[in-house]
Amino acid sequence: MDYLPLFADLKSRPVLVVGGGDIAARKIELLRRAGARVLVAARELGHELQALLEIEAIEWIAERFDPAQLDGVFLVIAATDDNALNAQVFDAANARHKLVNVVDDQPKCSFIFPSIVDRSPLVVAISSSGTAPVLARLLREKIEALLPANLGQMAEVAGQWRDKVKQRYHRMSDRRRFWERAFNGLFASQMAAGNVHEARRTLDHELENDSDNQGEITLVGAGPGDSGLLTLRGLQVMQLADVVLYDHLVSDEVLELVRRDADRICVGKRAGAHSVPQEETNQMLVTLAQQGKRVVRLKGGDPFIFGRGGEELQAAQAAGIPFQVVPGITAAAGATAYAGIPLTHRDHAQSVLFITGHCRADGDGIDWPSLARARQTLAIYMGTVKAAEIAAGLIEHGRAASTPVAVIGRGTRQDQQVLTGTLDQLEALAAAAPTPALLVIGEVVNLHGQLAWFQHSAQQGARESAVVNLA
Repeated sequence: MDYLPLFADLKSRPVLVVGGGDIAARKIELLRRAGARVLVAARELGHELQALLEIEAIEWIAERFDPAQLDGVFLVIAATDDNALNAQVFDAANARHKLVNVVDDQPKCSFIFPSIVDRSPLVVAISSSGTAPVLARLLREKIEALLPANLGQMAEVAGQWRDKVKQRYHRMSDRRRFWERAFNGLFASQMAAGNVHEARRTLDHELENDSDNQGEITLVGAGPGDSGLLTLRGLQVMQLADVVLYDHLVSDEVLELVRRDADRICVGKRAGAHSVPQEETNQMLVTLAQQGKRVVRLKGGDPFIFGRGGEELQAAQAAGIPFQVVPGITAAAGATAYAGIPLTHRDHAQSVLFITGHCRADGDGIDWPSLARARQTLAIYMGTVKAAEIAAGLIEHGRAASTPVAVIGRGTRQDQQVLTGTLDQLEALAAAAPTPALLVIGEVVNLHGQLAWFQHSAQQGARESAVVNLA
């Protein structure tokens, strides 16, 4: 280990920065966030530091560096483009046993600035010991994306309960188990949802009823297939789940992101072959949560768009189970974007309708004249089985047989297929497309030829992979 990681309390402590340009300004920003008293020695100040001087946020003590300036300071930073001056600062600081950092000169650093993920009071620091700062920054960005923004507030609330928990649990092991349950349970979910008041009540309740292990249900939209379209919140929830109930529309690459030791239960449905009745799924969600489990119901697309997510949460509400919802990118938005088909376009469509193809056989309740209006886009879910009836109904009520249509099979996935044609060809196109498939009807389909970026990218990637494999 080249450097010992330390977190320094700089509040009101004097720190000397030699240099007045942009690099010095970046370091001073960090020092001010930590509450340091910043002293600057520089020939001149840049605009940013000049503005800070005017509001007395920094002190400009000299135009030239003098080793005597090191007396009484806590840390020293050299941030100039003068190598000789930087070396002088380093030597003088070392002679006085002061921690010193010469920016972008790792051998002349007795301390270094790590890449920081700031969720104050929770702070994560990543360092490559000065060897690869860009790599450290990239790792920071990955960690930044994984850590919820509310972690700092959660830590603050937990800190307010520390004494209460110590009074309730005298053994450290019992306190540790309490906090493990809290940070992985309902308290954490309520904090993530911004419900601080209820989160505080949950901590009090769990202190008074440590045997009461209340589970919860989180409805998560998995998106249309590409795991890159899963929301950050969805990923975080999946990583905390005890059990995940998923359907057939959830792609394998999304399922790979589920917590490794979570139980997985498929409750998927396919047209004409319901593997698990909806009522049984509802009861399963409630039963698992009543056992104290963190239950994630993972649904393709968005759970509230033709996903029956509302029905499942009604069952949870009736049983008194806490729940929350993480929206997802619905298939109509994701698949059409990957197919290069804008759902609206001022030259072609002023509105878009999302429709389910699971309509009644007699057509009762279908407003065909409204659906057949021109200058609108129809995005039809689960419509391949009824494609012939849909096309006939639209043509009968005035939509031209030559209206452009697309059938997007396995949208956003690497094997996505986009079949285009006209409305009178819809039945044949739907029969040829892989499932799951989305039907798109309207003039915007004509833009596919100009804007179809994803198929080209996927094919190019496949060609590049083939070259690599042959090599």
